[in-house]
Parts: sequence; C-alpha cells; structure tokens
Amino acid sequence: MANAVIFDYGVGNLLSLKTALEKAGLSVSIGSTAADLTEADAVALPGVGSFTASLERLGKVKETLQTKVQEGTPLLGICLGMQLFFESSEEGPGDGLVFFKGKVTTLPNTVKVPHMGWNTLEMVKQNELFDDIAEGAYVYFVHSLYPTPKDSSIVCTKTTYGTTFTSAVASKNIYGTQFHPEKSGNIGLQILKNFTKQVVK
Repeated sequence: MANAVIFDYGVGNLLSLKTALEKAGLSVSIGSTAADLTEADAVALPGVGSFTASLERLGKVKETLQTKVQEGTPLLGICLGMQLFFESSEEGPGDGLVFFKGKVTTLPNTVKVPHMGWNTLEMVKQNELFDDIAEGAYVYFVHSLYPTPKDSSIVCTKTTYGTTFTSAVASKNIYGTQFHPEKSGNIGLQILKNFTKQVVK
C-alpha cells in the first residue's frame, strides 16, 4: 500500500485528515523531518496553523519537499497547505514554497470572516482530482484568506463568498484545495480517493 506522509507544522489536530486518507486507500503517517518526507509516496500539507509559523517549520524540509515534487511525488495542500504553494500571504511575512506565482489575499470585510461552513464548487477546469464530482457540489470551508494565482490555467474550481475566489488548483502532480475534503463527507472522500489514484499509478 502506498504511503502518504502528512507534514506536521506543530499545531492542530491532524487525525481527521489521517483517518480520511486511510479511508481513501493510503497508508498514512505523520512526519516532521526531511527523512520522513524522503520515504513518502505522497505528501499532504494540512490546513492548520499560520502562514509564517508554518514556513518556519517547512524551512527545514523545503529543499527535500521541492525535490520530491520535481521527481513526481503527488502533493496535496489543504487550506493553509495550498496557500503555502504561493509566493506570499497577507497573513504575515515569509516566502512561500513558490510552486505557483501569486499571493494569498484576505477575504473582503463585507462578509463574516472566517468563512466557515458548507459552500459550492464551480467547476472551471476538469482535473482528475474532481472525477465524479458534480458541478455545484457542497464542500466544507474554514478560512479567512484565499490564493490569487497569476496563472489562471491552474485553477480547477471557484467558490463565491463575498468575492469569487479560487477554491482548488492543480498542475501536474501538485493539487490544492481551499476547502477541507476530510470534513466534506462523501464528496470529500471521493476527492481524496481521486488523489489516491494518482499516488498508486
């Protein structure tokens, strides 16, 4: 069975993501070192913590992670995990992983922040991560910021809350969701199963 490593930034409960990825068909461990990542068939960056604090933890493994991605290892970023794919964030200082050009922006103050609860996906571009996921599917969000990619070709889905924002991205073996698939019921589980298929190819 393929092994996925959830990278631990040092905060938050990672158990729900671990359980969901196991249901999707992966053997899952939680790691915090470059050695942990080296052995992984897939890597997940979870959606907990702050941009700046997480980058401090990621700094120790940044080169290892970038090498793994260049080698074709599937990478899944969830919420904050996806935001770390970009160059910078309005949340705080620090250089992101820069897998994609763009920055992370705060939701408008015309709506209650954080955006918390169920909302729909508008399909922008078909990707294997969203196989068997219908237009308008409901998924679960908890966030105050969202990415603004410079390259629109990586955008898979958008969602509207105060503004229409990018809610999922994908390019080659890199996948990101602003929502939490591990909290999104059967829809989320299907998305994680679709990710698993890319791991065990």
